[in-house]
Amino acid sequence: MVTAALQICIAYYLIMVIDYLSGWQCISRPIVVAPIAGLILGDFKTGIMMGAALESVFMGISAIGGSIPADGTTSSIIAVAFTLLTGAGMEEGLAIAMPIGTVMASLNGMLTPIWASLAAWWEKLATECNPRKFELMNFLVFLLQPLIGTVILFFAVAYGVEGLNAFLGSMPAWVLTGLGAASGMMLAVGFAILTSMIWSNEVGVFFFVGYVLVKYLGMGSLPIAILGIAIAVTMFFGEKRTIDLKNSLKETKTVSNDEEDFF
Repeated sequence: MVTAALQICIAYYLIMVIDYLSGWQCISRPIVVAPIAGLILGDFKTGIMMGAALESVFMGISAIGGSIPADGTTSSIIAVAFTLLTGAGMEEGLAIAMPIGTVMASLNGMLTPIWASLAAWWEKLATECNPRKFELMNFLVFLLQPLIGTVILFFAVAYGVEGLNAFLGSMPAWVLTGLGAASGMMLAVGFAILTSMIWSNEVGVFFFVGYVLVKYLGMGSLPIAILGIAIAVTMFFGEKRTIDLKNSLKETKTVSNDEEDFF
């Protein structure tokens, strides 16, 4: 457990540092970190499957005003580690992801005042008009910030996974059945949150098209995704041609008005 936890934490730290320094390129998303955790623990396939499921849950969760409801990165890693290290089912691992993510987000929120207290120091560095020193201090903070989460993640994987497995093992069968049902509902809730953000009269019709393709035609996710990409590309270029035509008409009208003013 300790060796596996150490390997996972090193990967987590590098991912977070790279994501911070590159301006958050989404490599800390569950769909990326879960397969990496699965690869480290020797089951890449399970990591991919859980990463896709966890991304479906967390894709609708975003930071609003600096408040993050749940930490999808650490919870995804812990969920994959719990599933692979204890031999538990993916349903149980997915079901515990959201509670763990909420706890981790709360712990990260407790550290926010510490980082906010550095504002005066940053202002002092800015007034010194020394860009190199400012960039160096900024780089050091980027290296330091993920360390706390890394330490918490290490103890959670190394010593918390077995305790969590023993706790779930002592539960009645109906509790585990409920966890499996809850994990399935979480995927639906994640998609519902995302759909509510992008819903409009123009794209709403595709929701019902997808429902028909799955429910009545029995199509899988891959062919439906290919159809969706084809429709999205077609709509994109269609709207682009319309915008280009409007812009060209505006330019033509502007030129004609200028000519009339000249004569």
